[in-house]
Amino acid sequence: MFGYYGRFLHIDLSTCKTKNLEIPPNELKQYIGGSALAARLIYGQVEPGDPLSSDKLLILAVGPFVGTSIPMSSRIAICGISPLTGIWGESTTAGIFPVKLKAAGFDGIAVTGKADRPVYLYLTEGKVEIRDASSLWGKDIYETQKSLKAELKVDGLSVASIGQAGENMVSYACVMNDHGRAAGRCGMGALMGSKKLKAIAAAGNIKVGVANPAKITELTKQARDHAMSSMDMFKQFGTMGYVEIAQLLSDMPARYFTKNVFPTEKISATKLKESYVVKGLSCHGCPVACGRHILNFRENVDVDGPEFETVGSFGPLCMNFDLESIIIANHLCNAYGIDTISAGVSIAFAMYLFNKGLLSEKRAGMKIKWGDTDTILKLINLIVKREGIGEILGEGTRKMARELGIDADEAANVKGLEVPMHDARAFPGQAICYATSPRGACHMKGNYYRVELGWSIPELDITQSDDRFKSEQKASISARLQNYLENFDSLLLCKFAPFSATLIAEAFTNVTGWECNPTDLNIIGERSITIKRAINNKLGITQEDDKMPRITVEALKEGASEGKAPDMAVLLKEYYDYRQWDWNTGKPKKQKLIELGLKDVAKDLWPENE
Repeated sequence: MFGYYGRFLHIDLSTCKTKNLEIPPNELKQYIGGSALAARLIYGQVEPGDPLSSDKLLILAVGPFVGTSIPMSSRIAICGISPLTGIWGESTTAGIFPVKLKAAGFDGIAVTGKADRPVYLYLTEGKVEIRDASSLWGKDIYETQKSLKAELKVDGLSVASIGQAGENMVSYACVMNDHGRAAGRCGMGALMGSKKLKAIAAAGNIKVGVANPAKITELTKQARDHAMSSMDMFKQFGTMGYVEIAQLLSDMPARYFTKNVFPTEKISATKLKESYVVKGLSCHGCPVACGRHILNFRENVDVDGPEFETVGSFGPLCMNFDLESIIIANHLCNAYGIDTISAGVSIAFAMYLFNKGLLSEKRAGMKIKWGDTDTILKLINLIVKREGIGEILGEGTRKMARELGIDADEAANVKGLEVPMHDARAFPGQAICYATSPRGACHMKGNYYRVELGWSIPELDITQSDDRFKSEQKASISARLQNYLENFDSLLLCKFAPFSATLIAEAFTNVTGWECNPTDLNIIGERSITIKRAINNKLGITQEDDKMPRITVEALKEGASEGKAPDMAVLLKEYYDYRQWDWNTGKPKKQKLIELGLKDVAKDLWPENE
């Protein structure tokens, strides 16, 4: 095979036994790799129960683009059943770790069981060693990376690990790699912690073959040239460059989703560059370098700079406009390994409840006032340690509302995953993407805001509308966008990669030797979305769960979106009709499953006696 090794490793940490999972080429053609292939592997083992039980699978999977010259393709998907949401969970991360895992000779690893002591995996030259990590337990992710590099003394070694949050199984703990790169959402770090798996270290020089090297060289140049010419804002400012634009569009929520006007000049990318020495950071093979690194931040310590989502969640959402405190919060979350979105939204929810008198000082153990920077940093530490009010904040807003007796419509999450920093009132297409994403509220599974800003995929009829506030005829476009983006998490590619669907399909064809066109990509993506939906159906998800909490969609009285709100009834009806999902059950219809080649899923979801 081209683009693959045919070596997908299964590791049972309870027995320390390993075996190779056989994945037929036809299955690779249907699912490609990454999160879609992980969903196919996990589907047959799905049943209700504790996501942290030792028999649950944790999968790390790359795809055929990883390890090739295709730019912006050093990514890996980390998947399982989320301890935060109880449904399908996945997250991707970049840096150099994905390429190093592929260069170690693996298309992916599936981990089950639980070690009797902390361990780490060392992958190289097509082999794996399970090594003792007792001395690493309790270390943060920066210390862990440094310690393993010193211990192994291998050139080019890359490390993915959990911090103390993962060890303590905080429900939204991250897996971190290459300094501050994060597989941030859904709590995959807690899954690692539950298995006593502290880290995965990878190194190697095994090269993956491609079917047509000359064509891949040509397509690589086209892709790099296009990225360099169309992504200047990201190159100059990173994702923080969108902060001021977002506020003008009412696309960045404030004061826990109840405002959208705030002083952007205090937390903008321009302010960051004026106040600190900032260096761009690039993932392996990327010409853009949208990551930020702040030099000599405090006491000559270099720290990773915050991304747009982190600035939003610890900034305006908490009514905090002190940029230095946001940088510190980001560093703490990285070091300890927790999702900045879920952490920031949960802290903002606590501030909102305290301000309304629904969370007392006695219950919280402190005053939790808007914009109090010391409180924000203290709460991050309490969440990581699972101490005091941090114990409940570490479970996310859905469980916070249940524990405190708060109306669920005031808890900013979808299916348990906290709503990100793109405001659904600014773009109804974004609202339906949040409501139906397979992992809960997710701006990366359907970044519709980019479509309304002019990004188009004409091959799949995904184009900007004439009225961004209109709800009609947005859901079908959102569904096609979700299909398309599923391929990014299978191939794998950065979601900011500005390549046409035609170029991506050509690259897939010439890497693997399998013919593919943009229409095929849409079908493959739809298959991925559908099997993840089936996993969620098996775990109890129905149409009633496909909704936005009121606090995130009710019209505000300020900003560019003043008086505007997405019509969720119109959006959901159109979405279900387009997807061919059954309204009463929320399941994909039997005929649609069969059309997508999911006959076994059709049999499971629609038994003959129904």
